[in-house]
Amino acid sequence: MNTWNTMIKYKEEQKFRQWWFWLIITIIGMIPIYGVYKQLILGEKFGNNPMSDFGLIIFSIMMFVLIVLFLTIKLTTSIDENGISMRFAPFVTKRIQFSEIRKAEVVNYGFVGGWGIRFGTQYGTTYNISGNKGLAIELINGKKILIGTQKESELRRIIKTAEADLQ
Repeated sequence: MNTWNTMIKYKEEQKFRQWWFWLIITIIGMIPIYGVYKQLILGEKFGNNPMSDFGLIIFSIMMFVLIVLFLTIKLTTSIDENGISMRFAPFVTKRIQFSEIRKAEVVNYGFVGGWGIRFGTQYGTTYNISGNKGLAIELINGKKILIGTQKESELRRIIKTAEADLQ
């Protein structure tokens, strides 16, 4: 029977914290604000081929929604005596029972084409926020999942302890 020692607990929350990412998002977010100011407040057209006032407002709202989305994205991983839970908010929630797992290991996955949700990598579906380390899980049904981590050492220790308990 696949059960882990009830003392094993792990929790990690990750958000986009890269300074350069937020610098780019801030600069991009200021463009429509400047456009609205120039076109709607000063009455001057914004750009060589300006949008309509309505189009500029819609574009500004979409940019604001995109920034709020990046502020809300969070990768949460937890391990308890029953299994592994992963939530890539606000998009995906997964719960994997230990009885479904063939193999789990912490790996250096390198570059998988960016951060976020990536399909079709050598590790299956990848969920990551930053870095290049993660928990690679192979399920009994053949599916593969990789969950990024910034707590490599702690996760390795828990996986090692779990393997000992499962034997």
